Amino acid sequence: MTTDKSQRLISDMRGVRYGEVLAVMSRDEKLQADVYGTQMINDCPAELWDTLNADEIAKDMGALFVKLNGPRYWMLDGLGTKVAFVEPVMREFNGLMMRRIATVDLGDTPSTVPYQERFVNRGAVFFFDAGSVVYELINADGKAYIMQAYCIGVDPTLNQSNLGDLAGRLKLPAGWAFRSRILDEELVVDTTDHAATVVQDELENTYTLPY
Repeated sequence: MTTDKSQRLISDMRGVRYGEVLAVMSRDEKLQADVYGTQMINDCPAELWDTLNADEIAKDMGALFVKLNGPRYWMLDGLGTKVAFVEPVMREFNGLMMRRIATVDLGDTPSTVPYQERFVNRGAVFFFDAGSVVYELINADGKAYIMQAYCIGVDPTLNQSNLGDLAGRLKLPAGWAFRSRILDEELVVDTTDHAATVVQDELENTYTLPY
C-alpha cells in the first residue's frame, strides 16, 4: 500500500542479517510476545547469537518462555518511517545488543503455527523495488503474502539463490500455493497506522500482507 507518508530512509536492505528474541508474556489474560531485534544495531554476529540460551533469557526476563527467532535475512529492499508502537527499550542478551521493536498478539496459542496469521505492532514501511524478485504465499482465498525475510535457524542452507526451490519443499495447506515473480513496479507495505499481518512457513520464513 502506498501513501503520502511513505518515505524511504534506508536502501540496500536485501540480504542484511538480523536476529530476534521473542519473549512471551501473559498480559490482561492474553498472551503477547515482546520482540527484541538487532535490526539497525548490528548484523547479529554468529559468535554472540550462538551463545544465547532461551531458557536462561526467559528466567531472567520473567517470561513464560522465549523463542530465538533467527538468524534471518531481509528480502525487502528499503525501510521507511517508523512509528513507535512500543517503547524502544535497549537490552543486551549475553553481549548481543537488541532493541524492543514490536509486540505480537498471540491469542491463546503461544507457539508459532505455520500458515497462521499473526498481528504485529511494528509501525514500519517496507519497500520492494521494481525489478526485484519476490516470493509469495497465496492462501486458498487468493490472498498473497510477500516474503519479508528468510530464516536459517531451521535450514542453514537457505540463501537467496535457492529460495525458489521452496515451491517443491513446503508442505502447504490445501488450496495454498508458493510463487516467485519479478515486480513491474515498486511495492510499498505501509503499516504505520495498523498492525501488520504476517505468516510463517514451517522453515520460519516470514511473509507479510502488503496492506
